[in-house]
Order: sequence, then structure tokens, then C-alpha cells
Amino acid sequence: VQLQASGGGLVQAGGSLRLSCAASGRTVSRYAMGWFRQAPGKEREFVAAISSSGGSTYYADPVKSRFTISRDNAKNTVYLQMTSLKPEDTAVYYCGIGPTYTTLESYYDFWGQGTLVTVSS
Repeated sequence: VQLQASGGGLVQAGGSLRLSCAASGRTVSRYAMGWFRQAPGKEREFVAAISSSGGSTYYADPVKSRFTISRDNAKNTVYLQMTSLKPEDTAVYYCGIGPTYTTLESYYDFWGQGTLVTVSS
């Protein structure tokens, strides 16, 4: 399985970005997917997760109401729409795929390479 994350970049505070994570080698419609992030000097943390069907989503408190996770199983792709970005959202964002819809990093089997999001104040 390969996951290719893209869409990161430099944005001003209050701006928006949409991250994409394209999967190959596995039919993602059978699996949950999640986004995590790692800021400089910090551990990787959960951001959002979506069930295999897309019917259930879950967000970390710091991003609730600002970020939206979605998926297009026909395109084998999951998205993270980020709005009202803050400097503290600056991090490398990783997408993961796994059998269970969870906030726990260890339950994701494969990871993308990460895409850097930088939010300037």
C-alpha cells in the first residue's frame, strides 16, 4: 500500500488549505483513514478520522469546527479541508490507513510521507 499526501504549503493565519491523500495498492473503501500531525519538537498527534463508508468522523478538540475530513472511495482518496488556520496548526500532516476507525496511531497500518503545512501569523 502506498499513500501519497499532498496539498500542504504556506498560508497566513485565517486562511484555508485542502490536503489530499491518494492511496494505491489497496481498496480504501474497506478501511478507515485518519490524519495526524507532528509539529517541530512534538510527538505526532491525532487530527481526524473517518470510517470506511465515510458515515462517521471524529476530530481532535483543537480542530473541531475548523477542519473537515472526507473521502471519495471512487478515487481512493481522503481529504482534510482546513479553515481558519492558526499558527499552532503548523506541522507535517500524515495520512494513515487501517482496519479500525480510531484516534490511536498504532492501529493504522500504513502511512503517507507527510505534507508540510506552515501557518504564518
